[in-house]
Amino acid sequence: MEREPWGVILAGGDGTRLKTLSRFISGDDRPKQFCALFGGETLLRRTRTRIAPAVPVERTLFVVVKPHEPFYRKELAGVDESRIVVQPANRGTSAAVLYSLLRLTRLDDDPIVVFFPTDHEYADEEAFTQSVRTAVGFARQHRDRLVILGARAERAEMQYGWIEKGPRVESAGLRDQPIFDVNRFWEKPSSWIAHDLLRKGCLWNTFVLVGRARTFLDMLASAAPATYQALEPLGFDPLKASPLGRGEFDLAIRSYDGLPNADFSHQVLTTCTKRLAVLGLGEVGWSDLGTPERVRAAAESRAHAWLLGCRE
Repeated sequence: MEREPWGVILAGGDGTRLKTLSRFISGDDRPKQFCALFGGETLLRRTRTRIAPAVPVERTLFVVVKPHEPFYRKELAGVDESRIVVQPANRGTSAAVLYSLLRLTRLDDDPIVVFFPTDHEYADEEAFTQSVRTAVGFARQHRDRLVILGARAERAEMQYGWIEKGPRVESAGLRDQPIFDVNRFWEKPSSWIAHDLLRKGCLWNTFVLVGRARTFLDMLASAAPATYQALEPLGFDPLKASPLGRGEFDLAIRSYDGLPNADFSHQVLTTCTKRLAVLGLGEVGWSDLGTPERVRAAAESRAHAWLLGCRE
């Protein structure tokens, strides 16, 4: 029987769009993932709690960057060092995804892996967990494909990636939550295209991604060869015998030196649609906390739900 999936929490972003709000709340320059926007818990802590029913704690990796160490050191105290992937600098999601996969395949060959951003909010976390489990089940049956969890679009948003669904994919045991081919992936479309995608019922990309580690690596090698070649030494022997410590970080510094910022959605998802599938999240109340306006909307939604609960 196949083992449970691994989870990778992407916590290396700089949170520049939310910097004014996070500085106001925390009193320092910590990125949003280390900031308590709601209820006294940081976004990183809330993400860890949210994914625990779907991914074992001991099979969870954290991708961070060295300059943020004052903010993550205490929060990740007690986490095994092999589960913390420390980047020398933030070079975008392509590098973060690739480095975590290279670490992961040194720990567990070719497991199923789920990537989770830290700036999400879900009104129905149980439904979200079930969607992750469904996507993992699909990945077990379809080794060469990645599954994106897609959120129901509510407006013609130009700052999101959009997913245009294709035909339904037939998979045993997955009838309750259908999964579809991807006709096209649109990254941050223009206003008129976004309105057309909304009219067609396209989905938003949540960047919750599920698939085999080797499938991710194959797609990165094909779509982002420069990034792959720069970081590939981090997955080589003799590091497998000793995957941690100063030696690896020194190698990471050299590998990241001169590496340009690169976005996984733009580099990989837009160019590899034939290997993608999408699972619609349905009514889970997904929010992306990337801007002050979205944080305010999420806070108002939480307050509204709380008031409704008090009246019942």
